[in-house]
Amino acid sequence: MGVEIERKFLVSHIPDNLDNYKCRLIEQGYLNTNPVVRVRKDDEDYYLTYKGKGKMNREEYNLPLNAEAYAHLIKKADGNIITKKRYEIPDGKGYTIELDLFLGDFSGVVLAEVEFPNIEECNSYTLPDWFIKDVTNEKAYHNSRMSVMTKEDIEALIKDSHVN
Repeated sequence: MGVEIERKFLVSHIPDNLDNYKCRLIEQGYLNTNPVVRVRKDDEDYYLTYKGKGKMNREEYNLPLNAEAYAHLIKKADGNIITKKRYEIPDGKGYTIELDLFLGDFSGVVLAEVEFPNIEECNSYTLPDWFIKDVTNEKAYHNSRMSVMTKEDIEALIKDSHVN
């Protein structure tokens, strides 16, 4: 068991040098959204995840799966399957920015996430200048909510989060 403490942000632009950073391809689907029960393929790793209530600070349990179990469970996922490229960008202050470029139906949505070891560091974090809006508490930017969005909701999300 762990506690996840993270914040999510919209960004003004995508860094030019993305090829310099580690990139993972993530695919995930939701078996349930309240509580959150998710299956995820992260490159060649597979997980079943349970997340407790909350937005910035919540319990999270990750259980390893094999490829066969993932393939079976992803077929049972409700709604939209979410696919994204995740870039790991050091911020120069000891944290890693996880920059998610969404693919497929959500292409055009770009979110940056930063995880913290405790609430104090989370609340005192100095934002990089390319972070333009904290969307941690906005449900629309949570992948579990994205999984149940209609086409109209998705179009609005893409418009609201679009990076020039």
